[in-house]
Amino acid sequence: MLAVVADTHGTEDARLASRVADVIADAEKVLHTGDFTTAAVYDAFDRRARELIAVHGNSDEDALRERLPAVRTIEWEGWSLLLVHGHEHTATSLPLLARERGADLVIAGHTHRPAIERLGGLRVVNPGSHADPRAGPPSHAELRTENGVLRVEIRDRAGDVIERERVSGE
Repeated sequence: MLAVVADTHGTEDARLASRVADVIADAEKVLHTGDFTTAAVYDAFDRRARELIAVHGNSDEDALRERLPAVRTIEWEGWSLLLVHGHEHTATSLPLLARERGADLVIAGHTHRPAIERLGGLRVVNPGSHADPRAGPPSHAELRTENGVLRVEIRDRAGDVIERERVSGE
């Protein structure tokens, strides 16, 4: 299982509570779309996760921007996932970047609003923010594979599903 979080906006710790704290500890990998804000917050995630894969966001301090890329593509369970913060991409440029990188799914943050959307034929997952939500509950995403199908769930702090989608290898 992959845990996906975004937009922590902390100063010293990962600001984890309830289910998201357990998910971070249990996940095979933790993906973070940036806006940790400080290197101390990034380091707090890195200590808790088995493997942390992250990009920087527009609110991250310079020292953290130097440590993290703006864009990453990872392969997981036969899926190619594009990870970006989202502040530098439009509804036109994001699908182009995904196509260029051969991505099956984009994971982006920035808006603090949880959603699973389609931009053309591209699925974009925004986990919302577990610590600084806007217009919705604190949230994160969980990704699992089952028989070649990717199951994406956005969950609130209690673990209840806010949104769910199954993505086939179309």
